[in-house]
Amino acid sequence: MRVGLIARDPGHPVLAAAAGALARRGCRVEHVGPDGGVGAGALADVYLLKARTPQALALARELERRGAVVVNSAAATGRCQDRVRMAELARGAGLPFAPTLAAGVLARLACPAHPFVVKSRHSRRHDLVALVDGPDRLRELVGRWPAEEVVTQPYVRGNGWDQKLWVVDGQLFAARRRSELAPEGEELVASEEWEPSAGQAALALRVGEVFGLQVYGVDLLDGAAEPVIVDVNAFPGIRGRPGAPEAVAGLALRVAGERAAGSR
Repeated sequence: MRVGLIARDPGHPVLAAAAGALARRGCRVEHVGPDGGVGAGALADVYLLKARTPQALALARELERRGAVVVNSAAATGRCQDRVRMAELARGAGLPFAPTLAAGVLARLACPAHPFVVKSRHSRRHDLVALVDGPDRLRELVGRWPAEEVVTQPYVRGNGWDQKLWVVDGQLFAARRRSELAPEGEELVASEEWEPSAGQAALALRVGEVFGLQVYGVDLLDGAAEPVIVDVNAFPGIRGRPGAPEAVAGLALRVAGERAAGSR
């Protein structure tokens, strides 16, 4: 069995560990650079789409056109890249997603009442996620990100922690991590163990159904009446979660096996 990893860094801890687990099962694992292409030879049995750049999505779509199975699919991955469309899809399905408004270019932002959260409209590595608590903070961000296309969300006051849930083929992993919006200088460890409630777990699984995702992350905050989803990420890092690499490997084996059975 051949498994292709569409990733910028095949040495990412979760990918490397998943590749090791697959190799121990006799699989051949191949790195596929997201900026390149795949030759005219035989396709892999399944491709894992870790990269989310426009080039990676274009490559995934081409592979799918040629009959390959890609996890997550190009379409499902694309649903998580535009935060406005992400929020529209989630709220349209009845999910408690934070109201997310397109705000244009940051330098021309019509400033809502403080405090509020500003994020890059298009999700990517090292994008903009910041709390704006006054005009000085907004001016600082404009100086660094003047041409960034952004969205705004209401600020949900928390306790300095983000609730992170990751799902791999229906298997749930969770942790609390220091919020990007926590006041600077707070003495908090980077992450801590956290057990989601049954309702939070069910909500995370519902996200996968709505977005068509098999490997994904959900960021939750505690709202006044119910948990609030503030972001969904296709194929996140899932660092430090025991069992996650094995779950990724198991997903690849299951999908490839189903494809092989269907072609007989």
